[in-house]
Amino acid sequence: VQLQASGGGLVQPGGSLRLSCAAAGFSSDFVVMGWFRQVPGKEREGVSLISASGLIRFYEDSVQGRFTISREVAKNIVYLQMDSLKPEDTALYYCAAGETDDASSLTPRTGLSWGRGTQVTVSS
Repeated sequence: VQLQASGGGLVQPGGSLRLSCAAAGFSSDFVVMGWFRQVPGKEREGVSLISASGLIRFYEDSVQGRFTISREVAKNIVYLQMDSLKPEDTALYYCAAGETDDASSLTPRTGLSWGRGTQVTVSS
């Protein structure tokens, strides 16, 4: 399994960025995909997840209403549109994906595979 993420960068507060991630190598049609982030000295936290069907989404409370997750279902590509960015959104963002039991599940059956992190920095 391979995950390739892109789209990080430096943006001013209030600005926008879009992250992309393509996953390859899964044998199942049911793959949950999402984004986590981590800052030095803190645990990695879940930001947003999307089910294989694209219909079920999870957002961490602090990004609800500002971030939008979407995916190209047939290609296992996931996007994270980040609007109204705040300095506290600064982190290393990781793409993750895992096989699930059905198209609506957000729970990976045997854990997550991870991509390399992409840095998002929100600063004036």
